[in-house]
Amino acid sequence: MVHTTHYFLGANGGEGFCNLFDQLTKESTLVDLMILKGGPGAGKSTFMQKIGAAAEGRGLDVEYIHCSGAPESLDGVWIPVLGKAAVDGTAPHVIEPRYPAAVDRVVNMGQFYRLEGLKEKREAIISCTDKCQAMTEAAGHYLKAFGALEKEERNLILPVLDGEKLLRRADGILRRELRGTGESQSGRTTYRFLGGVTGAGMVWRMDTVQTLCSRIYVLHDSYGCGEGMLRRIQGAALAAGYDVTACLCPWEPSRLEHVLIPQLELGFITVNDRCVFSGEAFRHLRLDAAAEEPYRCSKGRLRFLRRMKTTLLDEAVLALRGAGNCHDRLEKIYHPHVDFDGVNALTAQELARL
Repeated sequence: MVHTTHYFLGANGGEGFCNLFDQLTKESTLVDLMILKGGPGAGKSTFMQKIGAAAEGRGLDVEYIHCSGAPESLDGVWIPVLGKAAVDGTAPHVIEPRYPAAVDRVVNMGQFYRLEGLKEKREAIISCTDKCQAMTEAAGHYLKAFGALEKEERNLILPVLDGEKLLRRADGILRRELRGTGESQSGRTTYRFLGGVTGAGMVWRMDTVQTLCSRIYVLHDSYGCGEGMLRRIQGAALAAGYDVTACLCPWEPSRLEHVLIPQLELGFITVNDRCVFSGEAFRHLRLDAAAEEPYRCSKGRLRFLRRMKTTLLDEAVLALRGAGNCHDRLEKIYHPHVDFDGVNALTAQELARL
């Protein structure tokens, strides 16, 4: 059965753009990494879509990496069984070869620009590019404030929470679920983002969870109460020899939000008013019930923080949407001045390598 999964390796957060691309570019089984260089409209995302579709057509598992600003576009495609990948190597996730030709290589999509026509569009290109950057920076300011309020919210709840009780609950789940051992003495962790704040709003690829996991534990957790449980589950799975995909909080990457153990078809996901899951759950863990007492003690302040967080998140989405609109205008400026016959020929050449 072909498994097609969808993640993000970049995230828009309070400390700027968070980059996890080294999780792919330093993958130990990687044998051929195509680093695509070229600006807007050069065909990078389409190139990667065709690579992925060709692999799927041959019955291979494919992991698609989506763009954190415009999730309908791709930033990467990874074919694990072949050890082959293609990534967008331009800002904000600039990537350069570490082992040129031996492992990774630059694929110059910018060679297909018709320079004379684009030089005539200089002012429009500079204007759109600068506006895009300014809006992206504005989104970062909103998300930084959002993250600060989230931390204040947790500081009101977590110090008076019975964390040991939640860890005992996690241990009970582990006794039921980790009865065997994995294929190796110790597992490895792969870090990903399952979603994030984008110009299209909050986007989460829960279809990936459903593809990989037949048993899904849903943690209803509005205040970060369950991170200790998730860390305990991650550690136990690794010690038992199972590989783990650890999905981080996109606006605060030091925090763990979801844990997937594909070898066991087992998943643990955090849901709240920003991250929803409409699929079938194996178990519901209502962690918000553990926060009821501290919530009552700080109810007024918590309600205020919730309103402010909603406003800041809405503004961040609007700013990212504006940045996306500027990028779309840039692509329209570039498209008439791209040699797409050359792009298609290069794509066909790389497809033949598969």
